[in-house]
Amino acid sequence: MNKKEYKIHIIGAGVSGLIAARVLEDNGYAPIVIEASDRVGGRLKTDIISDFYLDHGFQVLLTAYPAVQKYLDFEALDLQLFLPGASIFKNKKQKVIGDPIKDLSLLFPTLFSGIGNFTDKLKILRLNKQLKKKSISNIFIEKEQTTYSYLLDFGFSNEIITEFFKPFFSGIFLETKLETSSRMFEFIYKMFGEGSAAIPKYGIGEVPKQLFQNLNNTKFIFNRKVTSVNDREIILDDTTVLESDFTIIATESSDLISNLKLQPAEWNSCYTLYFVTQSRVISKRLIGLVHKEGALINNFFYHTSLNLSLKPVEELLSVTVIDKQNLGDKALIERVKAELNEICGIDDVVRFIKYYNLPKSLPKLSNLKYEVLPSETGLTKSLFLAGDTQLNGSLNAAMISGERAALGVVETISNTVC
Repeated sequence: MNKKEYKIHIIGAGVSGLIAARVLEDNGYAPIVIEASDRVGGRLKTDIISDFYLDHGFQVLLTAYPAVQKYLDFEALDLQLFLPGASIFKNKKQKVIGDPIKDLSLLFPTLFSGIGNFTDKLKILRLNKQLKKKSISNIFIEKEQTTYSYLLDFGFSNEIITEFFKPFFSGIFLETKLETSSRMFEFIYKMFGEGSAAIPKYGIGEVPKQLFQNLNNTKFIFNRKVTSVNDREIILDDTTVLESDFTIIATESSDLISNLKLQPAEWNSCYTLYFVTQSRVISKRLIGLVHKEGALINNFFYHTSLNLSLKPVEELLSVTVIDKQNLGDKALIERVKAELNEICGIDDVVRFIKYYNLPKSLPKLSNLKYEVLPSETGLTKSLFLAGDTQLNGSLNAAMISGERAALGVVETISNTVC
């Protein structure tokens, strides 16, 4: 049987599904991707509104991710790099803390920030050195504990945990108590230390767009929802039944395969609000953090500091809220504007642009893994699972899981033919 005659379907055109398609193409196959929405990207999407590029949630690309380096063309994405640090706000005053080894301009602001004591700064250096030597594979076999208990056990003071680690990593993990696995903390911290945080010039949606444009022998079916999947068949929402030799499920699988009783994934959510301001209170390419107890705002960022917008005359500001505190949408917007003024000294908001409610922003996982063998992605002889829910909540994991599921299909076909 000719390789291109195999009916291989991929459900979901997010990053995992796109990587799976790429790997299948590289091995001579011509897959079919079924996507419920009108475009590729999954959780990585960008809208153009009021001449600004608005990402669905404040998301950054870590250039040190191994899978990202393997599958993306950084130069074509025109990556805009953050400085390795943050501006921390309280009572309209800001303190800058960062990595002076990577950027010397952060040395004196960090030394005199008043955040953490001298011992904390020594421990940060020790943590940097320790994780630089530690392999990713060793990180993911360590005993798991919460990130919060990990930081305490490492000897950091409550002050630096509360003022820096908590707001910074709460914005990454999208939960406020740092209950996320210490494996994820070490991995992300290591990636920050070995590379840069960046956003493509035209938004995070350029990542799946690039993957999509590099596919040549993949067919896409948009605006079609899959309702169930069985061995060798896929049922669409209009009751159409598609024959499928192999199916890779690169989206939530529990609702699609009811007879196997898969546990549905749990998710951390967030809310992202975009505003236009007249000026910036942060002069450098740094994220702003808020550590005030009970505040809605976790972090904010001036996207125009990275030259991301079509209209740089005005400033584009995104605000991330993790806990909405049961506020309605209108009340949330007004409260955020008030906090921007009261805590951050931002009193020049010109207008509100857009509000994104993102209930499935990041999977809540335990027993985190870095990778999986291709053979381990098979649910049955014809069904395979992909997506970051299979490993850990990261772009890197999404790519690896898509790659391994596709290789699982390739290996199965090869073994059958032999």
